[in-house]
Amino acid sequence: MTGPRHLVIVESPAKARTIARYLGEEYEVQASVGHIRDIPVPRDLPAEMKKGPFGRFGVDVDHGFEPYYVVSPDKKKTVADLKKALKDADTLYLATDEDREGEAIAWHLLETLKPKKSLPVKRMVFHEITKDAILGALENTREIDTHLVDAQETRRIVDRLVGFELSPVLWRKIKPSLSAGRVQSVATRLVVERERERMAFVAADYWDVTGTFATEEGQFAAKIATVDGSRVATGSDFADDGSLKKKASAATVLTEESSRALVAALEDTPAEVTGLESKPYTRRPAAPFTTSSLQQEASRKLRLGARQAMRVAQSLYENGYITYMRTDSVALSGEAVSASRAQAAELYGSQYVPDKPRYYQTKSQNAQEAHEAIRPAGDRFRTPADVAGQLSGDEFRLYELIWKRTVASQMADAKGTTSTVELSLAANDRAATFRAAGTVITFRGFLAAYEEGRDASRYAEDSDDKRLPQMTEGQKLDTRELVPDGHTTTPPPRYTEASLVRALEERGIGRPSTYASTVATVQDRGYVLRRGTALVPSWVAFAVVRLLEEHFETYVDYDFTAQMEEQLDKMARGDLGRAAYLQDFYFSDGDGSPIGLKPMVDDLGDIDARAINSIDIGEGITLRVGRYGAYVERAARDENGELIEGADPQRASVSDEVAPDELTVALATEMLERAKDDGRVLGTDPDSGHEIVAKDGRFGPYVIEVLPEDPEDKTPKSKRPKPRTGSLLKSMDLATVSLEDALKLLSLPRVVGTTEDGTEITAQNGRYGPYLKKGSDSRSLESEEQMFTVTMEEAEKLYAQPKTRGRAAAKPPLKELGTDPTSEKPIVIKDGRFGPYITDGTTNVSLRSSESVEEITPEHAVERLAEKRAKGPAKKPAAKRSTTRKKASTSRSSS
Repeated sequence: MTGPRHLVIVESPAKARTIARYLGEEYEVQASVGHIRDIPVPRDLPAEMKKGPFGRFGVDVDHGFEPYYVVSPDKKKTVADLKKALKDADTLYLATDEDREGEAIAWHLLETLKPKKSLPVKRMVFHEITKDAILGALENTREIDTHLVDAQETRRIVDRLVGFELSPVLWRKIKPSLSAGRVQSVATRLVVERERERMAFVAADYWDVTGTFATEEGQFAAKIATVDGSRVATGSDFADDGSLKKKASAATVLTEESSRALVAALEDTPAEVTGLESKPYTRRPAAPFTTSSLQQEASRKLRLGARQAMRVAQSLYENGYITYMRTDSVALSGEAVSASRAQAAELYGSQYVPDKPRYYQTKSQNAQEAHEAIRPAGDRFRTPADVAGQLSGDEFRLYELIWKRTVASQMADAKGTTSTVELSLAANDRAATFRAAGTVITFRGFLAAYEEGRDASRYAEDSDDKRLPQMTEGQKLDTRELVPDGHTTTPPPRYTEASLVRALEERGIGRPSTYASTVATVQDRGYVLRRGTALVPSWVAFAVVRLLEEHFETYVDYDFTAQMEEQLDKMARGDLGRAAYLQDFYFSDGDGSPIGLKPMVDDLGDIDARAINSIDIGEGITLRVGRYGAYVERAARDENGELIEGADPQRASVSDEVAPDELTVALATEMLERAKDDGRVLGTDPDSGHEIVAKDGRFGPYVIEVLPEDPEDKTPKSKRPKPRTGSLLKSMDLATVSLEDALKLLSLPRVVGTTEDGTEITAQNGRYGPYLKKGSDSRSLESEEQMFTVTMEEAEKLYAQPKTRGRAAAKPPLKELGTDPTSEKPIVIKDGRFGPYITDGTTNVSLRSSESVEEITPEHAVERLAEKRAKGPAKKPAAKRSTTRKKASTSRSSS
């Protein structure tokens, strides 16, 4: 090729391919594939540097916090290819993302590639990958913004210092391989604090009455509001300790007895309309998406985790479908506003577009990163129908969500009328008022395109989208029915990924580029586990948070963490120097500012590891966090409950399946009683001569073969024969399992027979239940007992049937429990993959270990379903991902 030749470097190959389509042949577009350099961990430093100033952190804290950078081993070929491409280039364009991290990547590329001084180097930025945007960016290049680089590299150095100073404390006092982090520890604390609230929560019972009233136009339902002149208490009137809140102390708490007595006194009494109010209803559309609101809505509407949502959004951005997806701005460019308004008018009609454009203001005081909200790319948006042939699955669903939100943000308000009616009943010296409210939408406005989702609420909320019949004050209504309803207050709902992101954002902790990685990290580290979509802290998280709260309070303080973000914002604007900030952060003696990290670690004093790892459950039972998992402990007692002097305490493992708020004294006692059978010798296997023992482990009870140990055997343990083990069946109990039962379990997998081509068919037990296996082909069995009885003939019949795709045919319910008053659907108990569960066809809730199918009453089932609805939905874990990178204008580096 003759003529000028320009090298453009972006982060990803997908982005490179898309941009290359818009540039001429004189442009070569290559990808760095993310960061190319990092601060190495000390063990990866060159031998000669391990004893020098960089040996401890990879950062020289005594000389301006100069970091030492190395090209990552997996990026050496990439760097070599980029250097080769740069040799013949006439211009270098650094076209990484337009945020702090992208700026830092550009700086690292420049420092590593070391272009000739005569070669023009230009920083090329854009927030969407369209032809107009790319060609415009070529015409409007700038220099690398060293202030943005300083802010990003300071974040990286602070994270290194915090992690490397605090993590060893966790290793010594809790267990090895734990980690502390500036933002991840704060996020973990939020989840732990919510679980503490749930553990301290005391449920309160209260009742209300629902009335059905009729006019000539029809009937409607209303809730009791007052009784004998006193307001009736609702769920929100109770504090978490089960008492009435101070402001509600005068409210009447209805009991089952008093509510039924009231119904008996008032039933068949006509109701009189004593109050009517009607007022206009207006609802504005939500602002366009920021990173945080996109992650929240993708979780609520699409069931995507934060990391998954960002991965999909990244792909949409790199392929030119949406604008940059890491932003905390809700502003739209003029062309985006025009495109939204034009599309709304075209698709829904001009009456759905307000006379003037809508402008939104970012709520975050420190909004930065990109300049615009997340929206479809271009000056004329492609509709979901336009991209249906190009996108599929999560990419299509997320694009559709972004398109709807953007277009709806420029549409007219929804309009309607909200009506409230108050009804009075009086008879037999008793009086009560009932209230009902309903909103009638007369003009849908933006709702024609999009409605924002909501997180699960702690308190039941009546739907306000219902129509009330026409009534007049003083009108008499027929009272068709009065029904007393019992309720139990619910604890605060656990965080979901979406609500945790919102909590971090509201407190000013983290930034758009860090939300997804923070939420993913606390799960990858094992501090937070998923239960459906709810985030449940592990017992290790309790120990970690307690240690940090008691000895490093500053570094899990919400305000301190948010203030640090503000300091980084000042640095990005050039109003704060990097070295001065890091000096204060690390070395400060506390005179006029929070004590620095080093003085705090140096003056740590003695930490009582046993206390840190202990949580009082009650009645002398303590939960302890051990190196191999959590367990409950109680002083040994005899059959009469008397303490046994000098005896080892009783202990029982606590399964990861038991959430902290579920570990009651009763459950812990049950575990300890069951653990008495832990290690019970069942007998000797007549074939092998080995002892068979029943044990209770983290994942449930099991039997194990005890292999004899030879002290002279020098074979590494990893290469020695493994003992046979087998989990107990659902029908078995640790206290009563016999040697015969154990030998049956240890015989699995059982060879059922061999096919004509010599392939064995085996029966075995798996994570999802009993099944047959033939090569890589499997078939589910209906019961665990079938593993021991299924014949070759029966197995061949199963394999002769086509393999079921998706869900198997539904089993009949174990029990029917009537109709749910909320969903108005039948409630049943079904036998599921992980045991029996209650369902109304929409909401599912597993039976607790203390519950049996026979004991579940219709009332209890309704309560459990209501509790589950208040908590919210479901999803699954993720994989590790590294975060930010580095800088220092005089930094040392190794290429």
